[in-house]
Amino acid sequence: MKSLLLLVLISICWADHHSDNYTLDHNRVIHIQAENGPRLLVEAEQAKVFSHRGGNVTLPCKFYRDPTAFGSGIHKIRIKWTKLTSDYLKEVDVFVSMGYHKKTYGGYQGRVFLKGDSDNDASLVITHLTLEDYGRYKCEVIEGLEDDTAVVALDLQGVVFPYFPRLGRYNLNFHEAQQACLDQDAVIASFDQLYDAWRGGLDWCNAGWLSDGSVQYPITKPREPCGGQNTVPGVRNYGFWDKDKSRYDVFCFTSNFNGRFYYLIHPTKLTYDEAVQACLNDGAQIAKVGQIFAAWKLLGYDRCDAGWLADGSVRYPISRPRRRCSPTEAAVRFVGFPDKKHKLYGVYCFRAYN
Repeated sequence: MKSLLLLVLISICWADHHSDNYTLDHNRVIHIQAENGPRLLVEAEQAKVFSHRGGNVTLPCKFYRDPTAFGSGIHKIRIKWTKLTSDYLKEVDVFVSMGYHKKTYGGYQGRVFLKGDSDNDASLVITHLTLEDYGRYKCEVIEGLEDDTAVVALDLQGVVFPYFPRLGRYNLNFHEAQQACLDQDAVIASFDQLYDAWRGGLDWCNAGWLSDGSVQYPITKPREPCGGQNTVPGVRNYGFWDKDKSRYDVFCFTSNFNGRFYYLIHPTKLTYDEAVQACLNDGAQIAKVGQIFAAWKLLGYDRCDAGWLADGSVRYPISRPRRRCSPTEAAVRFVGFPDKKHKLYGVYCFRAYN
């Protein structure tokens, strides 16, 4: 019994001598082992944050350090934020801070800064979010020979839509697919964005490029031409193909826009060239495919009038299915790529806000 009591007392004394306690928010206590454990700990309070194009967001990151190992000063701490590529093989520099020295990289210049609510706050604020900002970010804190990291995902509210050009289906290599999305006020979608869209009901039987270079397509209603009638619903994966030679469609992603999307009331139907000019005369531009999808999905825009869009296609958005206007489902209906000289359609315009 005496031996057991002595062992307990030794254990308590050893723990008191070798551990330091740090009290955090919500009365949490983190124990940092002074001798063998980590002397620097980096944490993200949220694994994923949500926002939308044009908004502002804070990527959370805090660090906890053992002052007995580093001393009381924090001027030697280096904070580095990078963005991870979809294949995790490359990191893109975003922001670096060390004391009074700060540097911002690429398209993030003028849009990012450290929140700095406390001495241990390494959270990054990104303003005026763009579609390209979507993705996973790494917060790295370095002090001396010690470093630790945390990863935060930035998700954007938006809509995924399949796209192919006037040339027809399966005519885009990977690089052309990227440009096609950009031309329609969108970016090429990630697998996670396509998966979320599939969970939301997206069903499309044509394979398209994704941002990681894979080719996939979402099926909610299995059928013979789309992988087989007896297969389970899911995102079908064709795998990775030659980005220069292989040709498929593409899945694009877009988000909220800062402007007004509308159907132009005009006394007559228009050719494509007349449609472009009519929008210009109204102080706007002919709308893009991404803008009609964003208006339909995010604003509930509904109009049963087929209209020209910038890529030469004719479409119309239906949020309330009804007879003669997409009776079975809410969708952006696709009429096709008619002859641009046909005087059969109206036009959708977009006026950007300054």
